[in-house]
This record gives sequence, C-alpha cells and structure tokens, in this order.
Amino acid sequence: MPAMKRAKTVLLWLMAILYMFAGYNHLMNPAFYVAIMPPELPNPEWLNVLSGLAEIVLGVFLLEPRTRVYAAWGIIALLIAVFPANVYVAQENIGTGGPGTGNEIANWVRLPFQAVFILWAWWYTRD
Repeated sequence: MPAMKRAKTVLLWLMAILYMFAGYNHLMNPAFYVAIMPPELPNPEWLNVLSGLAEIVLGVFLLEPRTRVYAAWGIIALLIAVFPANVYVAQENIGTGGPGTGNEIANWVRLPFQAVFILWAWWYTRD
C-alpha cells in the first residue's frame, strides 16, 4: 500500500474514532455541551442529544466505503452547524465553570481548526 493511501486510511480511522468518542461524550457529559450552546437556540438538551448521536453515526458510517462520502459530507454539515456554538464559547470565554472561566486563548485558537476539520472530512468525499 502506497504511503499516502496508508496515511489516508490511518487518518480515516482516527477521524471515525474521534467522532464516535465525541458523540459518546455528548451523551455522557451533556451539561458541558448544553452550557456552550448559544442561548438563542431552542431545546439545548435535545440539540445536544441529536448532535451526539449524529457524531456517533457519522463516525461509524465513515468506516463503510458505501456510506463514506455521505458521512464525510454529513460531518462537514455538522461542523458548519456547530460553528456558532464555538464562536459563542470564544466570545463568552466559556469553560467548565461557565462564562468567563475558560481559557480565552484556547477558545479563540480552536475556531480556525474548524476549517482544518472540514478539510479533513472533505478529503474523504473524493477517491
């Protein structure tokens, strides 16, 4: 197996595991995720469950070649959908203790990583 194909396969498995774990974490630690949702969003508990389940399903579907492209596009859509929550976290400096308790630098630095994660998923929309 060529080196690039091997790297792409390893990164695929890493991405799938990360999304499955993140989704599981949404379900096991909902208070954290509910706290970082912008207050304008309705039913934050329900949105947390939906996003957690979506991450788990999309992570699993990444591993199946027949659903990989759809899963990658689903991850891209999910990353775009949760971006407002990430902006809210940065603006309000949200940490585990609520607004004002976060690591301000880390909260702002993580925003550009959304683009990296989108590009990572986009890589799997192509052969």
